[in-house]
Amino acid sequence: MAATSGGELQWLSRALTMPPDWLPGEEGGETSMDETERVPSSLKQDIGPILSAAKEIEDTNHRVAYLCRFLAFQRAHTLDPNSTGRGVRQFKTYLIHRLEKDEPKIERKLASTDSKEIMRFYEEYKSKYRPEDLKKNPEEMARHYEIASVLLDVLKAVTPKRYDPESDEYAKGLGKDKASFPYNILPLNISNPTQPVMEIPEIKAAVELLRNIDNLPKPRTHPTSASEEMDGPIVGDLFDWLWQTFGFQKSNVENQKEHLILLLANIDMRKGGNTRRSEIQNHVIHSDIVTSLTRKIFQNYISWCQYLQLESNIKIPHGCSTQQPEILYIGLYLLIWGEASNVRFMPECLCYIFHYMARDLYGIISNRREDSFDISFRREGIDDVFLQLIIQPIFNVMQEEAAMSKRGTTSHSKWRNYDDLNEYFWSKKCFEQLKWPMDLTADFFVVPTKSKNETEKHANDVRRWRIPKTNFVEHRSFFLLLRSFDRMWTFFILAFQAMVIIAWNPSGSLYTIFEPTVFRNVVTIFITYAFLNFLQATFEIILNWKAWKSLECSEIVRYILKFVIALAWLIILPTTYISSIQNPTGLVKFFGSWIGNSQSESIYNFAVALYMLPNIFNALFFIFLPFRRALERSNSRIVRFLLWWSQPKLYVARGMYEDTCSLLKYILFWTILLICKLAFSFYVEISPLVGPTRKIMLLGQGPYEHGFFPYLQHNLGVVITVWVPSAMVYFMDTQIWYVLFSTICGGLSGALSGLGEIRTPRMLRSRFQAIPKAFVENLVPKHDSQPNRSEREDGKKNHIDEFSDIWNAFIISLRDEDLISNRERNLLMAPSSTAMGETTVFQWPPFLLASKIPLALEMAKRAKKNDEELTKRISEDPYTYCAVIECYETLLNILYSLINQPSDKKVIDQISDCIKHSILRQSVVNDFCLEELPRLSAKFDMLLDILRWYHEGMEGQIAIQLQDIMEMITHDIIKNGQGILKDETIRNEHFAHINLDSVKGRAWSEKCARLQLLLTTKESAIYVPTNFEAQRRITFFANSFFMKMPRAPQVRSMMSFSVLTPYFAEEVLFSEKDLYKKNEDGISILFYLRKIYPDEWINFLERIDFNRKDEESLKSNIDEICPWASYRGQTLIRTVRGMMYYRRALEIQCIQDKADLDKLDHDEIVKSSREARAIADIKFTYVVSCQAYGMQRISKDHKDRDCYLKILNLMTTYPSLRVAYIDEVEAPTDNGMTKTYYSVLVKGAGRKYDQEIYRIKLPGEPTNIGERKPENQNHAIIFTRGEALQAIDMNQDNYLEEAFKMRNLLEEFESEKYGKNKPTILGLREHIFTGSVSSLARFMSIQDTSFVTIGQRILANVLKVRFHYGHSDIFDRLFHITRGGISKASKTINLSEGIFSGFNSIMRGGNVTHHEYMQVGKGRDVGMNQISSFEANVANGNGEQTLSRDIYRLGHRFDFYRMLSVYFTTVGFYFNSMVSVLTVYVFLYGRLYLVISGLEKSILLDQHTQENIKPLERALASESFFQLGLLLVLPMFMEAGLEKGFSTALGEFVIMQLQLASVFFTFQLGTKTHYYARTILHGGAKYRPTSSGFVVCHTKFAENYRMYSRSHFFKGLELLILLVVYLAYGSTYDSSSLYLFLTFSIWLLVVSWLFAPFIFNPSCFEWQKIVDDWADWKKWMGNRGIAVSVDQSWEVWWESEQEHLRKTSIHALVLEIILSLRFLIYQCGIVYYLNIAHPGESILVYASWLVMLLVLVVLKMDSTAQQKFRTDLQLMFRILKALVFLGSVIAMAVLFVVGNLTISDVFVSILGFVPTGWCILLIGQACSPLLKRTMLWDSIMELGRAYDNMMGLVLFLPIVLLSWFPSVSEFQTRLLFNPGFIQGLQISRILAGQRDIGDIE
Repeated sequence: MAATSGGELQWLSRALTMPPDWLPGEEGGETSMDETERVPSSLKQDIGPILSAAKEIEDTNHRVAYLCRFLAFQRAHTLDPNSTGRGVRQFKTYLIHRLEKDEPKIERKLASTDSKEIMRFYEEYKSKYRPEDLKKNPEEMARHYEIASVLLDVLKAVTPKRYDPESDEYAKGLGKDKASFPYNILPLNISNPTQPVMEIPEIKAAVELLRNIDNLPKPRTHPTSASEEMDGPIVGDLFDWLWQTFGFQKSNVENQKEHLILLLANIDMRKGGNTRRSEIQNHVIHSDIVTSLTRKIFQNYISWCQYLQLESNIKIPHGCSTQQPEILYIGLYLLIWGEASNVRFMPECLCYIFHYMARDLYGIISNRREDSFDISFRREGIDDVFLQLIIQPIFNVMQEEAAMSKRGTTSHSKWRNYDDLNEYFWSKKCFEQLKWPMDLTADFFVVPTKSKNETEKHANDVRRWRIPKTNFVEHRSFFLLLRSFDRMWTFFILAFQAMVIIAWNPSGSLYTIFEPTVFRNVVTIFITYAFLNFLQATFEIILNWKAWKSLECSEIVRYILKFVIALAWLIILPTTYISSIQNPTGLVKFFGSWIGNSQSESIYNFAVALYMLPNIFNALFFIFLPFRRALERSNSRIVRFLLWWSQPKLYVARGMYEDTCSLLKYILFWTILLICKLAFSFYVEISPLVGPTRKIMLLGQGPYEHGFFPYLQHNLGVVITVWVPSAMVYFMDTQIWYVLFSTICGGLSGALSGLGEIRTPRMLRSRFQAIPKAFVENLVPKHDSQPNRSEREDGKKNHIDEFSDIWNAFIISLRDEDLISNRERNLLMAPSSTAMGETTVFQWPPFLLASKIPLALEMAKRAKKNDEELTKRISEDPYTYCAVIECYETLLNILYSLINQPSDKKVIDQISDCIKHSILRQSVVNDFCLEELPRLSAKFDMLLDILRWYHEGMEGQIAIQLQDIMEMITHDIIKNGQGILKDETIRNEHFAHINLDSVKGRAWSEKCARLQLLLTTKESAIYVPTNFEAQRRITFFANSFFMKMPRAPQVRSMMSFSVLTPYFAEEVLFSEKDLYKKNEDGISILFYLRKIYPDEWINFLERIDFNRKDEESLKSNIDEICPWASYRGQTLIRTVRGMMYYRRALEIQCIQDKADLDKLDHDEIVKSSREARAIADIKFTYVVSCQAYGMQRISKDHKDRDCYLKILNLMTTYPSLRVAYIDEVEAPTDNGMTKTYYSVLVKGAGRKYDQEIYRIKLPGEPTNIGERKPENQNHAIIFTRGEALQAIDMNQDNYLEEAFKMRNLLEEFESEKYGKNKPTILGLREHIFTGSVSSLARFMSIQDTSFVTIGQRILANVLKVRFHYGHSDIFDRLFHITRGGISKASKTINLSEGIFSGFNSIMRGGNVTHHEYMQVGKGRDVGMNQISSFEANVANGNGEQTLSRDIYRLGHRFDFYRMLSVYFTTVGFYFNSMVSVLTVYVFLYGRLYLVISGLEKSILLDQHTQENIKPLERALASESFFQLGLLLVLPMFMEAGLEKGFSTALGEFVIMQLQLASVFFTFQLGTKTHYYARTILHGGAKYRPTSSGFVVCHTKFAENYRMYSRSHFFKGLELLILLVVYLAYGSTYDSSSLYLFLTFSIWLLVVSWLFAPFIFNPSCFEWQKIVDDWADWKKWMGNRGIAVSVDQSWEVWWESEQEHLRKTSIHALVLEIILSLRFLIYQCGIVYYLNIAHPGESILVYASWLVMLLVLVVLKMDSTAQQKFRTDLQLMFRILKALVFLGSVIAMAVLFVVGNLTISDVFVSILGFVPTGWCILLIGQACSPLLKRTMLWDSIMELGRAYDNMMGLVLFLPIVLLSWFPSVSEFQTRLLFNPGFIQGLQISRILAGQRDIGDIE
């Protein structure tokens, strides 16, 4: 064959390439890469299966494998003859050399020629793998069918003349059956044998429903394409019909077909209740099931049609049943949605597409006169017509807009995001402009003109004036916060004004408001209100200007009228007020005038009444909520006209009002809060400042130190200095009150819900008797076919039989996770349900009965008098009583089971009767020698030990032990029992014959083990388990049964759900290299984990039965060690294991749902297990969206390859796991190489392969348009199934015991307690499992725990403003996929994508709830830099939220109280954090102004104003609680108190403070403030990867500096200088205790911001680390390289730090420059305190500015000299530096001698000149585009280098000093890590690389 057919190919091999020096797979090549993974993406589909088959059969026949590879090369050359595809040339080269290498070595085994060889091998393969055998295993069948098809292709290629395909029945069958594979969940095309999942009646009925194509006209196929489809039926079901009609992709059709079948079947199961459907024949799906699904899916479409006054196109043809058309409409929508790609984020755009396609569909199915119709969506040879005609043009628009955004760095107002594009379809203009088919010249498709370097164009692009933003424009300005929450700001401003007016009254009492004069002044608030309304109307016009072109005319008129009317009222109210001053009025007269003579009333009062009339009507409407809700949601033109003035026309955010009960709760919450806040503000912050302010204003001008600061009349400068900080605290301290009230209400709510009822092992023991009953009431479904199990005749069993199976599964999972030991497992296990009923008492788990039998024996031994005392003591403890009875009855049962002979049975009967009679006569103490019972217990222990480990040959031992026991009982214990064994005839044969059949089986072993535990366990098991995590999980699981939850339905009747996890490139599984790789300190991950989790490590070694003591033998178990370590990290394998617990739980519960399970035989149990797996298949789906999986598969990078193999291993380990990824295929076309993208779903096939299920073509790269994570979720969401969807992050975990409660949780979606407002998002609590890693991890764990528990509780249950915060939330899937998905993805603005799904859900009529009876695990960042990156991400996200339309609409459309809730729980928290920091700056700069100007001495030290500052101190002291992080501690303390006890919570609080928690939280306050403010002003928000791993390594000083210099270090230094200046020159109230607390908080702020990164940096104070850090720092600072990374050169980093300034707006730059001018205050003022400058009029005061000019000149000279002389003229450069130094020394000497300069002047000059230089630097950076054109830029850069050098020195010196004390380093290690790790760390250092043998245990 090679000689004949391969000649041309051999020639081609020489022409293509010369032989390389190495061949991949040999030495020097890539030995690890499989050849199937070398296939380029453009050839993967065609060549991959061939090489895979070659690999499979290579061991069987090398020659046939060689022929397969030859065929692969032939096809590769045919597909890409010029090798233009990426990697094609290399792949061909590899195949050529592989073939040339194998040709001489491989001999034929079966024949003399290749043709005969392949034919015989093919015949053998057919006989070996027959279809009837393979069909038993569909996965195996799919694999062998693929190999057979490859062999068939080789056979056709090798023997084209000798092979007759018509006579090969196997090939014909292969062609038909191959189309059935692969499949996802339902093997729809596999007919025989039927898979268990296809035997479910509801699945059968749904399949039959879809296959009903009767009365449908047939699509006419094109003559040229008809021949291609002759082999099979064109239309097999309704989806095939839609595929042929509208040109969808075949893979999309198959995907959505299965999707709809599962939806119909699951809804039918759920609606049908608990009926045993498996017994029903010919089951059909009723029309109401289809109708309910139709209503659910098209709810948004119908609402959209009603909003636009359109008629819905979902129409049923006359005379037709509703089922078939409804299924067609549902299928059409799902197919549109499944192929829409990024357009799925635009739900109304999908409605538009569906509207027209449904019209076309109705036109086809309603035409009954035609049997066939022409296909309008079909193009010859194209399978993606719908994608190309409909989706691609819309996607092109998105792509162009995304390019305009420049990855989100461009201003939001310059490009259209997803919301803008979607809201285009909220107007009827879309129908007028787009039409159908879509007019590609319409405005919607207009794209902006690109720059010259952007040459990529689409064929349909239209370039002219671009379409504007839609409805809303996002601007970077704090004005948007004022605009969004204008009602709140108005309320606080008016309240502040009113309180100041009242306090300014001489009496200062609130009751003075009734005085005419005071009241007349108070009503001026309406003038302020008019002014604020005018500002709001102005903002609406200015900030929304760029969206005006998209607005309807009525909306534009509304904006203009609001502005004009607001301006008119701003003129009318002040004018009428001035005229009313002549007619003073009081409150009584004001109201009395309406009854009396109104003609004499002031016109101002009438104006106010008229002005407030709309607000009065609004308040009245608020009372009648149902009426108002109906009005706002109405689409009537009349209603819209009436509401036209109050709210703009919008499709979303209409009628968002809660029920009356919820309304009253949050109104009461905020009413009490506001009363307390305003009272505190009046009596503490405002009223006490009024008196001192009066005195200050009356003092007149005081003596100034110099004339730089001008005199302000009435000392207004001092008044402003005093009042501004207090006013700032007034506007932010509502956040403090909110935290207080939410903590109290959240604690009460948690307590009332039953949280914390069982929180310790001791409490678990005391409540355990009630747990089985509570379990049955919640987790055991009711059975309609028979009475409840709880109502069975033996009610005394207390439901332990139902409970034990679930409890034991839970305990076994704890053992599998190594949280408990084998002994603890045995103690915790309850008897299985099969062992129940053998005793008359409850068989409790042994840990409840531990030590009870030895204790009872001791009681019996001491009993000397009578039975009454003994009985009383045993009965006092119910567990002791149960243990005694159970042991006695179980021992009798064992003895009866062992005996064969009637005589033996008679002996035991006599003993038993003797005991019974003694008990009845109460003569046990007298009839028995009870002191011998311990000996008898020991004998029974020996017998049980033999029975447990019985093997053949031990019969004699059993008999001897029985005889010994009987003799002891009859001779030593029963006082008169010697006669029991006196029968002489058979005495020697007593108990000699044993029934050995009874000692076999699991039940027997379990019984013996349990009894032995009861007899021998002497110590109390009160602290079993000892592992804290196991204790927490057991107590929470038990506690949850006593919390309110819906009762679980049967698994068949539960709601189906999916779990979706987005994954990019995080850690999948720790490899051996990862675990043993050591850091700088010699610490490996495995070593670290063994010290952090010592008990779990010991349990692990016990589980794998490892007894040896050396590390090398331990490595032989690396396959078990890697998962063990990975399950303790934040890895994908941990997440997958946790989510797959859902499936395991469902299978267990499905089997348990069989009411008569105990009566089933083995075959029936096996059948039940198969049915359980089938039910679990259709109820649960898990999809991991591994975005880069396709690229990792073909990557040559070792890390990517390793990641791919680990994910593949996960799929093979968990067969039901599905992986979705984006595949990038590059292929040659007429226009050159083109990249095509696909959404692909794969599953594991066999042990080492993945199998492609669906491949759906995309219009382009989906992740380059919006944020990557939501785009990653969006592409995979089409592969999810069910009615609910849980979004799980890669750092999360789940637990088996929590998975058991999933049925209960899903019932919340349909719970009647919510009325019509059913939940659309179910929130879950989370447990942070990383809290034990370090002190920082503990801080984050406690903080996050309080947020996801008490925080979410108050948001959901009281305030009704919970959104989507945690990724454990469960979505109503059908609700959200028809409304834009489970997240928003617009670039930058939706950085925090999750919360926007909550916003979207609420605004579209959803309801978000929170439930705490179920939890999932979650990992958090554990290192300082990781945590700071996370906080920066959240702060950036909140900054972008502040600018978003969602926040604006919630702020305007919620009622006033919910608006307050939204503000203070979202962006308001970050704004108030910023204000709290700004307050410190304002306060200190105010002090600086007073000190430097001399006003402090002249006014504030005056005896009349000594007390003026006390109120300000009190106000700022309350604000200090915010800075110190004490507010965050309050909810933490409350939640810990609820769940652990308040004494434990207090202890944790004290420990946290000792671990410097306040330093940590104060530092993170700076992080929040910096990134939130920068995002709003300049943008630059981006996701910062946090690399969630174990941080046990030291971070370089330079890295810390790069991360924190601008956000913390320089700000901290600024505050430090302010404090130093004030300490040096101010002396107002140093002795004040409040002032000391205030300054302490500021000093703590300074220390935290400067040194927290080093305090929490491991090994920071070790001398060698400091030396290395200093060398690294100097290298980084001195590197002047270009085109290097920021961590290599200071210059590159410095430029990158200014990137946000280059992309910001002009007004933001102006603000930056204005703020920078504050640093000039130092030099302007401090210079007057120089001795050399006295008197102040000295010319030297003004000459001081020359110093800064001189510095810039010197820096310029230095920069120029370095560029010109440093390399070539080194001597000249040194001389120049020496001259500069000498000049500086001479200048200083002259100033000391001539100018009377002193040493103190030098330090004062530093305080003055350093800030001035920083000011120049900041202004220079802001003006960089201008300065770069001048010679000044080099000076600015060198000035920046000098300041960074100085800052680094300031930070480094304290660290160096502390490092001299070894105790500091030891203290830091103890501060950061737990004691176990510290001990291990010391061992590691001592051994210094030696093997630590003793640590294995």
